[in-house]
Amino acid sequence: MEWIYLIVAGCCEMVGFIGLKRSAARDTWPNFILMMGSFAISLFFLSLALNTIPLGVAYSVWAGIGTLGAAVIGIWMYKESASLMRITALTGIVATIIALRLTM
Repeated sequence: MEWIYLIVAGCCEMVGFIGLKRSAARDTWPNFILMMGSFAISLFFLSLALNTIPLGVAYSVWAGIGTLGAAVIGIWMYKESASLMRITALTGIVATIIALRLTM
């Protein structure tokens, strides 16, 4: 169950980054609430995951999901560059997350 909590935490972190991007473009209460609420929920689920998953693994996977998600959202929603180097780096993040999961 803790791995599900960790995935939910990472997904909420991605939503928080959307709120952050929206707040940077247009500073409104709904954007602020989206950002802060998503980050708060993310940290809550991360704390639940830490009950059984080691800190180093949980934090690395959580940060990796957030980083990967933010980059993919940037490419998809905000038309950021999808260069070969960027895709290669994102693939490396996925490989690292899988390798960390296999160490458990």
